[in-house]
Amino acid sequence: MPYELHYWPTIQGRGEFVRLALEAAGADYVDVARGAESRGQGVAAMMHYLDSPTVPHPPFAPPFLVNGKAVIGQTAAILLYLGPRLGLVAKNEVQRLWTHQLQLAIADAVMEAHDTHHPIATGLYYEDQKKEAARRAKAFREERIPKFFDWFESVLARNPRGSACLVGGRLSYADLSLFQLVAGLLYAFPLATGRALQQAPLVASLHARVAQHPHVAAYLASARRIPFNEEGIFRRYPELDD
Repeated sequence: MPYELHYWPTIQGRGEFVRLALEAAGADYVDVARGAESRGQGVAAMMHYLDSPTVPHPPFAPPFLVNGKAVIGQTAAILLYLGPRLGLVAKNEVQRLWTHQLQLAIADAVMEAHDTHHPIATGLYYEDQKKEAARRAKAFREERIPKFFDWFESVLARNPRGSACLVGGRLSYADLSLFQLVAGLLYAFPLATGRALQQAPLVASLHARVAQHPHVAAYLASARRIPFNEEGIFRRYPELDD
């Protein structure tokens, strides 16, 4: 049976990190909320797992993955589950835990990127918190993007198997997720991210290399890849970039 990915149908968001892993591995999966309700899919099918009292382990929010009786929420937990099944993580337990740690660090960066345009409350519009967003974005541009990139640069440089991958000598889901983080930041903060990448050449090289992976390249060129937009995590507000 195909994996069932549940995420909002019009944004990349956190679900994109899972999509990239499924696509890179050539896995059989269904993007449920983007399917037709006549086939038992669509947003209603996704909401069933969130709202129905018959679901014993309801996810807090999308994304979540359904595989048989397993319902797994939270992006990092989904990738922890999928990694060994898709061949996107080492068999060694220490390496698997290290990959998971990297994913959690990426999740921190993603949260901080989101909070640049929603620094006060997610329930408010960006226009309701523009002053606070400007202050938050300045700190994110000048301090946090370079700090995250510098750390990932050091991880790549210290990898005993070479700087082509974050863990070991093969593509992992952490590499795919770092690619997506960089891609999102290049969309939201092209000026600041471009400057930071000049100081992190190994991160820049990884981003370019993942984009050229045959399965990933085919996915990026397809209609399955939802374009970045101002409804997702990474949003381009030129006034927040400098």
